[in-house]
Amino acid sequence: MLDAGYPLSAVTAALADRWQPGVTVLPMSDQRVETHVVVTDPETGRPRAIHFQEWWVRHRAELEASAFVQVGVDAARPAPGVAEAFAAADAVLLAPSNPVVSIGTVLGVPGLREALLATPARIAGVSPIVGGAVVRGMADRCLPVLGIEVSAEGVGRHYGARGDGGLLDAWLVAPGDPADVPGVDVRQVPLLMSDPDATAALARAALDAAGV
Repeated sequence: MLDAGYPLSAVTAALADRWQPGVTVLPMSDQRVETHVVVTDPETGRPRAIHFQEWWVRHRAELEASAFVQVGVDAARPAPGVAEAFAAADAVLLAPSNPVVSIGTVLGVPGLREALLATPARIAGVSPIVGGAVVRGMADRCLPVLGIEVSAEGVGRHYGARGDGGLLDAWLVAPGDPADVPGVDVRQVPLLMSDPDATAALARAALDAAGV
């Protein structure tokens, strides 16, 4: 469908209509955005950029990264319905995704961060770091590139308090994880989604933190 010229939002709507996930799914943008990673070429010793998927899948993030570049993000715009969804939301939850190449890329789309911060709803985030380590993925290879400490506190401070121009009203961290994030309502709750009951409890805690 993309090759035929349909925008990503239309493709997403068609897939949702086919599979009926029970929620409205919106992509961040209809414009193409690709994440590239600047690494040191092991053969030449010189920096070069490779696609994020090559770095992540082929090299398993073993090549030392010095920067992440979102190619095309400056020309991207929020997809239809995204700003309206923020404006109408009762709560906004930031999933425990990679703060650099996942959530960071989404927030890099011009106008999207502003639309998010304009929501009247509270914004609650879930830490992707538990006990000083990532639950899954390779965020621990990405965070230091931006000078972010690999900890619940480090990521919380990176997002920052909404009252100070950051993102968060509330921040959920695992029990025992210290996280002093000035201006943010920090709550310790079990974060591991080990079974349906634990997953539901985390969702409920996140909504509670968002005031719903």
